Amino acid sequence: MFTEKKTVFITSALPYINGVKHLGNLIGSMLPADFYARVSRLQGKETLYICATDEHGTPAELAAAAQNLTPAEFCERAHTVQKDLCERFGMSWDYFGRSSSPANHELTQYFQDKLNENGLIEERATDQVYSVDEARFLPDRYVVGTCPHCNYDKARGDQCENCTRVLDPADLIKPRSAVSGSENIEIRSSKHLFLKQSQYTERLRDFITEKEKAGWTNLPVSIAKKWLDEGLHDRGITRDLQWGVPVNRPGFENKVFYVWFDAPIAYIAATKEHIERTDKDPKAWRRFWRKNDGADDVFYLQFMAKDNIPFHTVSFPITLLGAGEDWKPVDYIKGFNWLTYYGGKFSTSSKRGVFMNDALEVTDADYWRWHLLSNAPENSDSAFTWEDFQISINKDLADTLGNFVNRIARFAHAKFGETLPDRAKSLGEHEQAAFEKLQAKIKLYFEAINGFEIRKAANELRGIWFAGNEYLQIAAPWTVYKTDPEKSGESVNFAFHMIGLFASLSKPFIPNLAEKIASVLPGISFDEVWKQNQSFDFSNQIPEKFQFNLPPILVEKAEDETVTEWKSRFSGVEN
Repeated sequence: MFTEKKTVFITSALPYINGVKHLGNLIGSMLPADFYARVSRLQGKETLYICATDEHGTPAELAAAAQNLTPAEFCERAHTVQKDLCERFGMSWDYFGRSSSPANHELTQYFQDKLNENGLIEERATDQVYSVDEARFLPDRYVVGTCPHCNYDKARGDQCENCTRVLDPADLIKPRSAVSGSENIEIRSSKHLFLKQSQYTERLRDFITEKEKAGWTNLPVSIAKKWLDEGLHDRGITRDLQWGVPVNRPGFENKVFYVWFDAPIAYIAATKEHIERTDKDPKAWRRFWRKNDGADDVFYLQFMAKDNIPFHTVSFPITLLGAGEDWKPVDYIKGFNWLTYYGGKFSTSSKRGVFMNDALEVTDADYWRWHLLSNAPENSDSAFTWEDFQISINKDLADTLGNFVNRIARFAHAKFGETLPDRAKSLGEHEQAAFEKLQAKIKLYFEAINGFEIRKAANELRGIWFAGNEYLQIAAPWTVYKTDPEKSGESVNFAFHMIGLFASLSKPFIPNLAEKIASVLPGISFDEVWKQNQSFDFSNQIPEKFQFNLPPILVEKAEDETVTEWKSRFSGVEN
C-alpha cells in the first residue's frame, strides 16, 4: 500500500479557467490524482479527493472581455464546462470547487493576516510594467520578453517555461505586452505586499531534505533545491487588478492578491466547503489540514506538472509554515514532466493537439485514460502520437484484454449455455502455473503502484492481461472440449475467475471498461485483492451453477483510415 495511514487526502493542481484543457493538462495532474483516489478507495481507505477551477488573474479577465461577459459570469460558465468534461473523463473527486468562492476569499485574507502578524509581510514600492497604449499595469505573465538566464525569447514575466526560473517582469530583456504586442511600455512605481520568503530558506531546506529522505522523486526535489541554491527571494503577493481576492489592508483597495498566492489556499477552502456541506460538525474539515485536529493521521498527496512544482514546494509551504499555527503541509508530491504533441506544444490558437472536448468526440474516455496513464511523462517529457494511441487501443485494450474476455465468454455461452461450468476440485497443472504467474505479477503491480510508478504499473497490468491469453492458448478449452467437456469446463471456470480478477485490477485505469467486464459476473466482486497484500486466492470466488452474462464487443479498434483522419484534423494550422 502506498501509505499505511487509513485516511488519504488528494489534491491535483487546479485547472485554469480560461479554456478547455488539453491532454497534457489532464495527465499532468487530474488523471493521475484520480488514479490514486480510486486505488485508495479500493484499498478500503477513507479517501478525499479535492480539486477546483483556478479563476483569478488577467487571463480570466481577457477571456471574459472577449465574450462580452464579466469575469464572474465567464468563470461560472467555464467552471460548468470544465466540471462536465472532467466528469466525462471519469474524475472521481469528492468535490470540485472554485477559487473565487467566498471561502477562499476569507481564507486568503486570513493567511495574509497571520503572515503579517508574524512579520512575514512587507509593503514595498516596486517597479511595475505599465502599458501606455493600453493604459494599464500589466500582470507578470502578460509581459513577455527574453529570459536573462537562458535567452528563451518567449519568457513570461512570472516564470520562464524553458528553464523554470522565477522572474519579475523587470528582469526581461526587450519586454512587450503579451496582450497587444506593444513595446510602448514603461516602468512605474506601485505599492505591493511581499511575502518574505528569504527568512524561511533554511527551514524550507530542512523540509525538502526531510521529504527527500521520505522518498520524494527527483523532479520535485531538484526543482525545490534549485530555488534554494539560487537563494530564495521575497515574493510579491498582490497585483494591480480588479478580478481576484481583495486585499484586506488599508491603502490596497484597488488591488487583489496574486493568483499564485490564493490558488493553493483554494485546496483548503474547497475542503472546508465540502465538509461543511456534508458534516454536522463545522470544524470537521480541520482534521485534513490542522495537526492538532488529527491531520498528522492523514496522508496528503498532491499531483502536478513541473511548471507548478515551484509554487507547491516553496511558496505554499512557506505560507502554511509562516502562519505560525499547526497547518499540515503535503506529505508527497507526484510531479510530472510535459506531454508534447509530436514533440511540440499543444496550441489552442493553432488548433494543434487534442483538447478534452475534442478527445471525447473522437473516442471513448477509457481509451484516453489507458493511453495517457500508461505513457505518463514521469521521468522525462513524452510525446503523444496517434500511432502510439492506436497501439494502445488495438493491441492492449482490444487484442489483449477485450479479446480474452470476449473469446472465453462466447465459447462458454456456445458450449455451456448461460450457466458457468463447475470448477475443478483442485487446480490442474496449467491452472496452477497460471495462478502462480498471476500472483507474482500482481505483486509487481502493487509494488509499482505503491512506489508511485504509474507507467510501470500499467506495464505490469498489461502483463497480467497477457497472462490470461497465454493461459487460454496453453489450456485450449475449445480443443479439449472435443474429447473431455468436463475438463474444458474446468478451464472455462478458471478463465472466468481471471475475468473477475482483471476487472478489479483494471478499475483505476479504465473504470468504465472494467465495470463492463465485471458485469459478466453480476454480483461478484474480486476487490478483496486490493486489501490482501498479494495473498488473494482469486480461483474460488464464483459460486457453483453461476449464471453469467455474455458481454458485447468490449473495445472498438481504431482503423488506419480513422487514425489518418484524426492526425489530419489535429495537425494544426498556420498562424
